[in-house]
Amino acid sequence: MPSIPMPRSPIRRFLLLSFVLGLLAQSLWAELKVATYNVRNYLLTDRLVPIEGSTKMVWREEYPKPEPAKRALRRIIAREAPDILALQEMGNEPFLKEIQRDLEKIDGIRYPHVALMKGVDEDRHLAVLSKIPFIEVIKHDDLYYKYFDDRQVLRRGLLEIQFKSGGKQWSLFNVHLKSKWTVRKDDPESGLMREAEARSVRDFLKKRYPPEEGYPYLLVGDFNDTPNSKPIARILKSGKTNLAYYLYSTDKNGRIWTHFWSRGGTYSQVDYVFASMGMLQLLPEGKSTRGKIEDSVDTLKASDHRMVLVELPF
Repeated sequence: MPSIPMPRSPIRRFLLLSFVLGLLAQSLWAELKVATYNVRNYLLTDRLVPIEGSTKMVWREEYPKPEPAKRALRRIIAREAPDILALQEMGNEPFLKEIQRDLEKIDGIRYPHVALMKGVDEDRHLAVLSKIPFIEVIKHDDLYYKYFDDRQVLRRGLLEIQFKSGGKQWSLFNVHLKSKWTVRKDDPESGLMREAEARSVRDFLKKRYPPEEGYPYLLVGDFNDTPNSKPIARILKSGKTNLAYYLYSTDKNGRIWTHFWSRGGTYSQVDYVFASMGMLQLLPEGKSTRGKIEDSVDTLKASDHRMVLVELPF
């Protein structure tokens, strides 16, 4: 590589040096991209499967996620290329290893660090894929709450991954609250159960990382409820104390929906990224980071949810 001739004038030397250092700083600077994604039954389950070369569907029992849906899912992940990706509705370890392997060999994106959280739910798990190493993986499987006259445990648990970025230690929490399917007439759409789950998560976080200590963390995942619901209110506040902040996210057209229910024909926002008040202090000048909702032709081929992403200035 030929050397760059230095100008004789000290002022010009200074200007050239400043220019080169500026280019170097730009090349080294990169924000940390964190995403959450419900990958819709990346596991064995009973499902309708499209017949290749036809518009018809056929019912299959204990069937894996169809290959066209897997390919669309990987294209989305590879295109957005988050540094850290929190997943919901992941199957057992062989399924996690499969998507990790296929992303690298087929789509050219490598996630050497993985974690899987198995809760009481035997089928649907939480997982994290990461380009950067973990400090520690902590699987919180003992979050209990009262539900009518019973004592229940958070079915999918709460997965905590600790990282260190830019000299700062912080945590990523991944969660998947109860769906709206219910068997109780006195709890339509499982709203009471979901609120109790959200309260158990909030109380745990408040105890583990008291808000006055300012520990930075993100709480991400599928909360199965809308922004004005009680479960989301429980996550954000405890009494008059602000515990977390909703990082507002939109797609390229300004829309905020993250889930499409095909049977009901409805679009809603149920997937979120919440930042602790301590994490907010790390953002530039205390300003919140706006998030992005993935929107492409692959979106509804891959899942009934859309990926939500934020960038942290680490």
